[in-house]
Amino acid sequence: MREEQKQPSLKRFFRKRWVFPAIYLSCAALIVAGALWFQVGKQEKSGENDTVKNGTAQQENPAVPVNETVENIAMPVLDPNAVQVKTPFYDDNASEQEQEAALVFYDHTYHPNQGIDLVRQDGKTFDVTAALSGTVTKAEKDPILGYVVEINHEQGVTTVYQSLADVKVEAGDTVKQGEVIGKAGQSEFNKQADIHVHFEIRKDGKPVNPIDYIDKPLTALTDKAEDNAGTDNANASEEKNVTPSDETAPSEQSPAKETEQTPADDNKTAPSDHEQDQHDDASSYKTPDASIGMARA
Repeated sequence: MREEQKQPSLKRFFRKRWVFPAIYLSCAALIVAGALWFQVGKQEKSGENDTVKNGTAQQENPAVPVNETVENIAMPVLDPNAVQVKTPFYDDNASEQEQEAALVFYDHTYHPNQGIDLVRQDGKTFDVTAALSGTVTKAEKDPILGYVVEINHEQGVTTVYQSLADVKVEAGDTVKQGEVIGKAGQSEFNKQADIHVHFEIRKDGKPVNPIDYIDKPLTALTDKAEDNAGTDNANASEEKNVTPSDETAPSEQSPAKETEQTPADDNKTAPSDHEQDQHDDASSYKTPDASIGMARA
């Protein structure tokens, strides 16, 4: 009896107008929801792959700072206006007077100054700073030069600081431009300068005049070195290309003059004894040395 009552109730349910549209809409909603879920999952997976790829690419090609500051060579003191040059750099092309001022007298010998010696106007000691950022390669005491510090920079440039009373750095330290590395002191090598710091700039081991490169970048040193190398190569090339025709050939008539003698030469009267003595005296006279030595202070 209950089964007979159920069947008519189901039939009455499906006979309602909203049943089948509701079923169709529910199925459609399920299909759309499944499609959207599949698409979102696929996009998330693709995004993760792109992130991994981009991260790998960034690690392989690290960013390079574009606006990296370029240091200019600075005076090795905190206040450049408080110091002055006591002994200048010895320049081969300078005047004789300038060269004499750039000589250092030590052990009964005059030595060309390979840097500049800086002193305070009041004669007191002062802090010595790094002229450029770099790595300390030497920091030790020398019995003649005082404490010595050498700092290695880029492109074969080295700065040297001598006559220091003490040092605040060690070999292997990395220093920044303007960092205090010691105090000015005295040295046995240049007692005349009293309390000072001896400052050198070397390019590939060759000293240059520091005054010419103060407030200039390292490229000024490298460009100068390249110009000098080009000039030396050009001069060497010119010397190599010289042909024998460029040299002055010996006179072709000289041998003939030496071998040919006229009969009149045999008839010449022999010089007298007085003339022979004068000739001997002239031959024995020695010309004084024409070299001029450098004046001593």
